[in-house]
Amino acid sequence: MFNYVPDFFRAETADTEAEADAWYEDKTKRRTPDLLPRDEVARAINAEVKAGRGTEHGGVFLDIASRRSADYIKKRLPSMYHQFRELADVDITTTAMEVGPTCHYMMGGVRVEADSTATNVPGLFAAGEVAAGLHGANRLGGNSLSDLLVFGRRAGQYAAEYARGCAAQPSVNMADVDDAAGQMLAPFDTSGTENPYTIHSDLETHMQNLVGIIRTNPSWSRRSTRSKSSRSAPETCASRATVTSIRGWHMALDLHTMLMVSEAITRSALARKESRGGHTRSDYPDVDPRFATINLVTRRDPDGGMALSEEPLPVMPADLKELLER
Repeated sequence: MFNYVPDFFRAETADTEAEADAWYEDKTKRRTPDLLPRDEVARAINAEVKAGRGTEHGGVFLDIASRRSADYIKKRLPSMYHQFRELADVDITTTAMEVGPTCHYMMGGVRVEADSTATNVPGLFAAGEVAAGLHGANRLGGNSLSDLLVFGRRAGQYAAEYARGCAAQPSVNMADVDDAAGQMLAPFDTSGTENPYTIHSDLETHMQNLVGIIRTNPSWSRRSTRSKSSRSAPETCASRATVTSIRGWHMALDLHTMLMVSEAITRSALARKESRGGHTRSDYPDVDPRFATINLVTRRDPDGGMALSEEPLPVMPADLKELLER
């Protein structure tokens, strides 16, 4: 990690392993670079693995056993200790953990009205990280909890106000219900040969490699995603044998939305020709100030396709901007 310290964090980060080790006992010392923000560490791991210095499974080793006592680890990291012990038969008090970066949360999602969390579907309110835009690359656990508490309350409050304001009970179009039921049952009535598990696995690998930590060649990724989309309808992607389990059935139904989200992410990555926070383009490594003033918004076209537009962001108040820059 000493090779991956950004200039922004250089002054507060140790230069040598001896200096970093001293921080464990004296917090007035400069911090070990292993504790840089998670997006910086994730990019460093990715670079080491791509350079051929990773583990055989494509990760790296995280070693706390040589830096902290067994009692300390069990007390401060009980869930991690039990998780590795039960699921991997690894004792992290004596052995290094094999780790690797993966999708942690979404920095995108349903666009909502900020105060009420209302969507553009009447009566539908979104709370939590599905209502995206609040957090950047180094989203911490406490941040997400605050997100749920603040915007969960707002969603509940305004949903209740919406319900009280309805003059009559909303009606349900039974034709829509029948159509939805037909779509859900389609995988059981198909003669298709595509396996939803295979498409899911291909899409997962594809998005991780090309639109993951380092976005590489997103134009190719977009073409490939659209190609997968063209063959992913339930009537073509699942045979009866692959959907007889609940998981197989759900997998077939999920493919539509998975591909829609994947294409939206890829289109946005293609349009954002810069590197910022959790979005890193290998072909555009620098920050473009213009993208600090806009959001990229994806909408469905009337014909069912996707349209990407640039939406201006509100101007940040001067006092808040000063605080963040400081």
